[in-house]
Amino acid sequence: MPTQFDPPSGTRDLLAQEFERREQAFAVIRSVYGRYGFEPLQTPAFERLEVLMGKYGDDSDKLIFKILRRGEQEASGEADLALRYDLTVPLARVAAAYGSQLPSPYKRYAIGPVWRADRPGKGRYREFVQCDLDTLGSASPLADAEVLCAQHDALVALGVTDFTILLNSRQVLAGLLEAYHIPDQIGPRVLIVLDKLDKLSPAAVVAELQDLGLGEEAGDLVRALTAADSSDRIRVALKPSEQGEAGLAVLDDLLALVSTELPPGRIVFAPRMVRGLSYYTGPIWEHVAPGIPGSLGGGGRYDHLIAQLGGPDVPATGASLGIERILMLPGQEAGPLRRLDVAVAVLDEQYARDAYSFAVASRAAGLRASVYLGSSGKLGKQLRWAADQGARWCVLYGSAERAAGTVTVRDMTTGEQTPVPAAELTGYLASAAGTTLAGTTSAGTTSAG
Repeated sequence: MPTQFDPPSGTRDLLAQEFERREQAFAVIRSVYGRYGFEPLQTPAFERLEVLMGKYGDDSDKLIFKILRRGEQEASGEADLALRYDLTVPLARVAAAYGSQLPSPYKRYAIGPVWRADRPGKGRYREFVQCDLDTLGSASPLADAEVLCAQHDALVALGVTDFTILLNSRQVLAGLLEAYHIPDQIGPRVLIVLDKLDKLSPAAVVAELQDLGLGEEAGDLVRALTAADSSDRIRVALKPSEQGEAGLAVLDDLLALVSTELPPGRIVFAPRMVRGLSYYTGPIWEHVAPGIPGSLGGGGRYDHLIAQLGGPDVPATGASLGIERILMLPGQEAGPLRRLDVAVAVLDEQYARDAYSFAVASRAAGLRASVYLGSSGKLGKQLRWAADQGARWCVLYGSAERAAGTVTVRDMTTGEQTPVPAAELTGYLASAAGTTLAGTTSAGTTSAG
């Protein structure tokens, strides 16, 4: 049973170890995206409601967290704002607003939280972080290939190696509906049902399709999509469809572009993969890993979304990684917490001022340092505190050190203790850690204050 102290369902408190693990992952992703020439963009956590509604498909609008009007209008019970559902629609709004000020093509990345009023479950949260990258203004398949490969490289840089990229196309899916004579008016709902093939049995999916009004074609379609040779079967089925054939040609071009960049078997044509967001217009893809529900990330081409928001009708392609599911993978466990580099013991209250100055000297070496703030001056307890903080060194100072004008620097890994002249502590620690002294240039000369 949840208590008053638990965070809202579908959200989490991130204590230091988990927070730092995530920050390290974000730094890796930013580095990879930056190497591909993508620049950062930050947008507000909430948008006007009309900006978000109708952009994600009929079933997704009900998952948008709406914000009620405020102040004198609060009693109306109406909403005019909403927490952002993803980072793509806000990007489209920015492009519509600042189009002439942005480079063309515009390559941006964004990392930030999004919110969905979904049912929480394993690997599924109501508040989670997306790591997006997009290219606006290029219809070239090179843009799709670049986004796809940057997303792939970010996963590899995070240490993820056992994953597959499933590739499909909205044109292929439209051709599939045409090839199986499915009426246009129920086509979108048929695709929503087909997207459940990874969760429901083929028989259950057939039953849902028949509830929509399909006959024998429901079984034929599901059998083709779930067969061991589904890729070959769908290619044959699409031959009468001009749209389907065009979609296949685009996919084959994209596969040829990325084949030399990705390991063999890493990317495969997956005709049953739908990606439910309604704004996609061309190639779509998802990254999946064994044992992880849903996908690690996905993306695709969405050529008309910006025009829907009143901006220019420019081509666009993009992708997103979900950090929560990535960090669930084996090998992504949090390492030992290292809060401090230098822990300074306070062996007696009379040495407190000296201890504080040694912490200052340690920070001048570019290191994280703090004095012991507990009430007990016992050395054993303070060494345990230093170890718990992950400190590399513990600085000790007592009557013997005061008389000698030194401090004792204890290596927390080996237990070796080294006397160091108190005035030289900063230089000693900087040399041991390989850091640059605060207030100096890389050449070692003192910088101007």
